[in-house]
Amino acid sequence: MDFDFSDDQEQLRDAVRKWVDKGYDFERRRAIVKAGGFHRSAYNELAELGLAGLYISEADGGLGMGPVEGMVVMEELGRGIVLEPLAQTLISGGVIGGYAGADVKAAWLPKIASGEALVVLAQQERGARYRLDACKTTATPAGSGWTVSGAKSVVPAGDQADAFIVPAMANGQIALFLVERRAAGVSTQGYGTQDGGRAAEVNLKNTPASLITTDGLAALEHAVDIGIAAVCAEAVGVMDKTVALTVEYMNTRKQFGVAIASFQALRHRVADMKMQLELARSMSFYASLKLNAPATERRRAMARAKVQLGHSMRFVGQQSVQLHGGIGVTDEYIGSHYFKKLTQLELTFGDTLHHLGEVSARMEDTAGVFA
Repeated sequence: MDFDFSDDQEQLRDAVRKWVDKGYDFERRRAIVKAGGFHRSAYNELAELGLAGLYISEADGGLGMGPVEGMVVMEELGRGIVLEPLAQTLISGGVIGGYAGADVKAAWLPKIASGEALVVLAQQERGARYRLDACKTTATPAGSGWTVSGAKSVVPAGDQADAFIVPAMANGQIALFLVERRAAGVSTQGYGTQDGGRAAEVNLKNTPASLITTDGLAALEHAVDIGIAAVCAEAVGVMDKTVALTVEYMNTRKQFGVAIASFQALRHRVADMKMQLELARSMSFYASLKLNAPATERRRAMARAKVQLGHSMRFVGQQSVQLHGGIGVTDEYIGSHYFKKLTQLELTFGDTLHHLGEVSARMEDTAGVFA
């Protein structure tokens, strides 16, 4: 199989890397963290590069690209530990473009692609423990539309987004709805997250909503799988930079008059970090290439990828801190922020134990078929 990237994909990578290096340095990121963890101007710069329309068709104002391009972009944003939630935009573009009716597509896809509207997935509920079929939010018909009532937790940039994709129970099954943040009955409480980003608790009370699809669970699973593939790619970028920072530090830090990079035991630990990085990279490729596979195959692939990425993120992050020593956890040093990001990503869209259970369950289902 050919794993080489095309010229267009390499040009896309180069464009995003240049923006990260020149337009999103550590000082700007630190200022955004102090301002609350999200800045509209930084998000708009991503949109100006066309990244908000990556998964949106050209007819709707996007670039009409696919999972591999998404992987390339998220890797580069990971290297810069960019706070603005582009992964959420990939989700909203994919879900609305793939499941919504013509009226919702026409109203929202061009605005998402241009960066005018930030639409995020609001699926988590307290007590759900990453289960997508556990939903207490309800939807009720109201005239020609719907109203939605419920509470969603840890919604990315929830108090800054323009709209939410909300799963809710309608006629006994999960459906997906689009809810505008400024609609009646919406209240949000924003807060900073461990990695310096921003999230919010979102409460809905008889809030007007537009139906995206009544086949909500299938669409929600697809949405989360887009998010998992994006998180895997982003984590590869974070780990790649973490390893580079660690090597740079070891070549600089001296002990007994020589650089600690010359100590064989420490060199072996760095080699183990690089091995985990490459294992993670291969599973990120796997996740991206399976994103358009049939649902059962796709879900199994995402769970497998998230398990490996979880192990790799934990190992690379912890080894980096240990090889740095005390400086590795200080707020002034950039390496500590990469460690925090890895910790946050390991929990996003299901932690390692959750997906290990998913892998085991799906293996049992497959074994039953062939028994």
